[in-house]
Amino acid sequence: MSHTVGPRQAQKQQSRRALMDAGLHLLADQNLASLGVREVTREAGLSPAAFYRHFPDLAALGVALVEESLASLHVMIRSVLAEAGGAEEMIDRAVAVIELHVREHRSHVRFLARERHGGVRRVREAIDAELGRFATEVGEALALQPALPGWGPQELRMLAELYVDHMVSTAAAFLEGLEASESDPGRVDRIAATARMQLRLISLGRRHWQGS
Repeated sequence: MSHTVGPRQAQKQQSRRALMDAGLHLLADQNLASLGVREVTREAGLSPAAFYRHFPDLAALGVALVEESLASLHVMIRSVLAEAGGAEEMIDRAVAVIELHVREHRSHVRFLARERHGGVRRVREAIDAELGRFATEVGEALALQPALPGWGPQELRMLAELYVDHMVSTAAAFLEGLEASESDPGRVDRIAATARMQLRLISLGRRHWQGS
């Protein structure tokens, strides 16, 4: 079977992309709750009717942006967990991956940081759900590593959520650091050093955890 995209389907994909890019651009300076459909379509060069052919409302656009914002980071973190090496190497790779992701996807990270506690409930729930799936992936990867005495599913989930929370806070810190880099050139390096030290502390606590 041919998987060639026809002109109509290609135009539909292009319109959806234009709406998502427009929304992301506008959300650099405001919350989703304050955004209007006409603002998005005007930015995208489309009619309001075109918006509703792709999304039932702005919350649906926000959910699509959540999925897109975290998709590439999922892949990058999975690759870090899958690579061989000791704890120090994994920590260095994880921090480097997060910094690279923020540099390459600054608008997405800013959107997530703002909307995680924003005013649109469906988007908050989508972010929580994606981070929950992320924690499940991390927990599954941890379960494949050598078992530690006293560790069970509850402890593994706790550790996975701790890693994910640290990843999110580190990404937000890198975002602030990059935006302040002109006035404080060494800030990003300090953020990376702090993130590595925090992960080492988590790793140390993990090795000495005796269970509940």
